[in-house]
Amino acid sequence: MSQRDGFAGGFFAGAIVGSVVGGVLGALVVSRRDEMPPEEIQQLAETREAKKKHAARRQQIKLSDTESMETARRSLEDKIAQLNATIDEVRQQLGNVNGASTSGEASERAG
Repeated sequence: MSQRDGFAGGFFAGAIVGSVVGGVLGALVVSRRDEMPPEEIQQLAETREAKKKHAARRQQIKLSDTESMETARRSLEDKIAQLNATIDEVRQQLGNVNGASTSGEASERAG
């Protein structure tokens, strides 16, 4: 029971301390940004734009990879279908050969 009593006080104390620390850090960052020379701000903006372009290019590459993977998958499915058809054909031919020889042997044994 004593842990529950201490929990509420600790929670609120942590929230207050966290808010104060976050506020101080936020104020420092904003004041530092205001002190930046315009060249550095421009460089940061260019870096952000470059990252956005890079992310867009990466997205295009992912899309083209997805399309090429889809094409490869379809090609493999077609090849598998061809193999299955060939296997079925060979099974039929072997079944006819084995079936004819088996029935021929059965008639020879009976006679």
